[in-house]
Amino acid sequence: MPAQPTLFPLKRGGETIPAVVQATKMGLLFTFARETGAPLFPIEERPVPQGAEPGIELSPTQPFPTQPPPLIRHSLTPDDAWGLLYFDRVACSEKLAALRYEGIYTPPSTQGTLMYPGNSGGSNWGGVAVDPGRQLLFANVMDVPWAVTLIPRARYEEARRSGSGVEFAPQRGTPFGMRRELLLSPLGVPCNPPPWGLLHAIDLATGEIRWSVPFGTIRDLVGGLPITYELGVPNIGGPLATRSGLVFIGAAVDSYLRAFDAKSGELLWRGPLPASPQATPMTYQHRGRQYVVIAAGGHGRAGSILGDAIVAFALPGAAD
Repeated sequence: MPAQPTLFPLKRGGETIPAVVQATKMGLLFTFARETGAPLFPIEERPVPQGAEPGIELSPTQPFPTQPPPLIRHSLTPDDAWGLLYFDRVACSEKLAALRYEGIYTPPSTQGTLMYPGNSGGSNWGGVAVDPGRQLLFANVMDVPWAVTLIPRARYEEARRSGSGVEFAPQRGTPFGMRRELLLSPLGVPCNPPPWGLLHAIDLATGEIRWSVPFGTIRDLVGGLPITYELGVPNIGGPLATRSGLVFIGAAVDSYLRAFDAKSGELLWRGPLPASPQATPMTYQHRGRQYVVIAAGGHGRAGSILGDAIVAFALPGAAD
């Protein structure tokens, strides 16, 4: 669970139910009645892959909500590998083929396991936003693959010293250390097909996805080339829903704040920022004028542009 739960009033069958929704890094949304804890959409325990390394205990099942559906893909094979060029795709296919993978919740291994969904989400620290009037929930997700490898304790320090550009963790008190890395092609793009970043609108009454749009360009990932197509890029941050029917979001690893139409998902506006906005915007009113503010600080490990700016956008209105 990467972020705080969100409280909202759910309208169902002519009554209003105090509800809470929790997003996960697996791209799942769990919704409960706040007063009773009862699931508002059924939850099923489903079998998940087994076969752990010695000393690791696994649950035979994991919970899955029947609604809404997963917000990111739960399957990736070597045939699905993606790249900007042919050799790029072949390299990704070979990386995927070398890893253990039997679907979501495949346990980590000394062979190396494809972690998809990965530790970066699905949902991330920004959480979700709810428009109670329209009974819509907005969730942005990241969809990129990771590889996790368990390293026997006796070999961990040697592996850590020889590794570079990847993440290591000692996992003290366990038989294994850990190596984890984002699966990128030789040209530096994720090995799964785009979009790598999506914004979803979920109908809270039915649990169905009302619309999904990719957001974010690869402009800042490829050296600032003027590529403005909204391919959908990795993102870390959260959405802001307004009563007027706008959904603001930064989050993407390019340097923009965006506004979408809550009903249709149409991109209505895109404002440039001096750095990447890995944060959640906020809005307020002052002297009759509405402002939307976001922190544009970037994220070093995500490779986005770094900065230290707080940027405010305002609607036309009375002068300060």
